[in-house]
Formats: sequence, C-alpha cells, structure tokens
Amino acid sequence: MAIQLDHTIVPARNQQASARQLAELLGVPWSATTIGPFSAVFVNDGLTLDFQDTDEAFPVYHFCFRVNDTEFDAILARLVAAGIDYRSSVRGPVDHAESTLLGGRGIYWNEPEGHQWEMLTVSYARQGVVLAP
Repeated sequence: MAIQLDHTIVPARNQQASARQLAELLGVPWSATTIGPFSAVFVNDGLTLDFQDTDEAFPVYHFCFRVNDTEFDAILARLVAAGIDYRSSVRGPVDHAESTLLGGRGIYWNEPEGHQWEMLTVSYARQGVVLAP
C-alpha cells in the first residue's frame, strides 16, 4: 500500500469557525464535532484536517491544495464572494492575481488564525527533484 497522509491537526482559537470557513471555501463537507476534541474538514476521501482549539501560541501552518481548473474557478469565486484577500506569491502583497508558475494557476490566502492556504492546478513540489530510493 502506498503511504498516504490521513489527517493532521490544525491549531485554532476558534476551531468551528476556522473549519467552517475552509470547508465552505473548498466546497467540501465538515463537522463541528468528531471523535475527540476536533472540528473536521473532510478534504477528500483520504484526507481530513482536524481543527483543535488551543490557548497556546502556535506557528502558522501552510497547506496547499491541488485542484483542477473547474475547482480552481469555483473556489476562487467563493473567496471573492466572501471578500477574502488573496495573492499570487507566498510572501507577496495582496494583489488579487494568480500565479502562472509552470503553466498552471495558483493563489495564496491567510485565514483568520493566520494559517496560509495555497491552491494550485499544477504541482511544482517535485519539479526537478531526484527521489532517493
């Protein structure tokens, strides 16, 4: 069996609000409560993001979602309708523009907790990388 990421915990100050916002933007289901103290976003059949409330300091996490052009357009339309700023580069200014790196489309945005979300249509994660056995 190939190794797959099943779930990860995303720290939050308001787990339900953060989970709801991401699920609505991505157009995927979510649950305010699940097993344990989590609010879950069911990204796809194999990946769940479990948001968990904390009062402790936490780092900003970065999550990237690869989607097709139709999904990209739908998610971008929901971002615009929600009035959420986005940008074409990971650390750049808010420019409401798309990146066209490697011939694909990509954008970045931050959610209220500070976590950074990325959406792209062409993965650049392994471009030019030689994988060791």
